[in-house]
Amino acid sequence: MDSSATSDLYLDITDFARGTPSWFQHLAELWTEAGLLLFGALFVAVWWFARPSGTRAVAVAVLAPLATAVAYLCSEVLKTFFTEDRPCRAVVGAGASLVACPPVGDWSFPSNHSTIAGGAAIALALARPVLAYLTVPMALLMAFSRVFVGVHYPHDVAVGLVLGGLVATLVVLLAAKPLQTLVGTMRTSRSGLALWLAGPGTGTGARPAVERGRHSAGRR
Repeated sequence: MDSSATSDLYLDITDFARGTPSWFQHLAELWTEAGLLLFGALFVAVWWFARPSGTRAVAVAVLAPLATAVAYLCSEVLKTFFTEDRPCRAVVGAGASLVACPPVGDWSFPSNHSTIAGGAAIALALARPVLAYLTVPMALLMAFSRVFVGVHYPHDVAVGLVLGGLVATLVVLLAAKPLQTLVGTMRTSRSGLALWLAGPGTGTGARPAVERGRHSAGRR
């Protein structure tokens, strides 16, 4: 992978990073990992608040983390194909990165963090569109932080964001309908766990199997 196209921009960003206050550097270091945890919390919250809704809403909410995981796997496959070394080791004249430079074999292109961030941002926005105002800036900041701390080229994170977003969108589009059918089936199940996972669906008039059974018995 030819990384010379963005090497100068990488140097500009990392030189700027080393000139920022130490508290800001620590904040960037924290965000580069903590952002993943926040996306994880959003996955859980979106699923939980989708449970009273229709089967499609639950299906897309469940697909959000799954689509992000598929995007991550695609990123890993591309890494083994391109085998781009990390800029903190490869760029001539680069200063020390703010975090430890990953070892040889932990390739740079594309950025896994950015792929996950891009996939999560789009998948969550598909599940609940208003979240795009939160998740897209989160993803952009996470991607930038990977260059800021010195472990990725700008093109690594740009491609990672696009890859994550595209893969997540494709997975949701292809899998939403089959999973929607599964959620509907789970809502008719006698299993308490299945009913809890699929949700009551009260927002669309769907009712758990137990409740429907009571109404059927009453009519008899």
